[in-house]
Amino acid sequence: MATPIRIGVINVSDRASAGIYEDIPGKAVVNLLTSYLSCDWEPVYRVIPDEQPQLEATLIELADAEGCCLVVTTGGTGPALRDVTPEATEAVCQKMLLGFGELMRQESLKYVPTAILSRQTAGIRNQTLIVNLPGKPTAIGQCLSVVFPAIPYCIDLIGGPYLTTHEDVMKVFRPKSA
Repeated sequence: MATPIRIGVINVSDRASAGIYEDIPGKAVVNLLTSYLSCDWEPVYRVIPDEQPQLEATLIELADAEGCCLVVTTGGTGPALRDVTPEATEAVCQKMLLGFGELMRQESLKYVPTAILSRQTAGIRNQTLIVNLPGKPTAIGQCLSVVFPAIPYCIDLIGGPYLTTHEDVMKVFRPKSA
């Protein structure tokens, strides 16, 4: 039997990592990915505080040691002093994909005017796509749903595994030549 595709999920939250409240955002990502993906996959899951060195080390671990083709973070994308997820992502990536953040903010603006305060982004570390999502479960669903159609093809382009989806739930785009 083939090894399942590994996808990292990191909830970046001081309070969830301290056990002050339940990790709802990370679970929301796993639930969404489960509904989208038809291929065999497994989550590599972490809940960590808003500490840039720890987040950088965790991103590197999931990409390099755990072999995740995709790492999705939740939280730490706002303007507060402890929100450092985009900085950690930029520090560990060779290429940034600014269109992800632009599209997520555009979608979020349909719901809240404060979406302009969000700093989600995405980048490539070797053969891993890292995508930063906001920390609110509703916003996670809104944002992931608009960028996910491009994610499998992006992973193809960087030499990762071939992700398939339940087309009735999530239709992805791949050029006919791909």
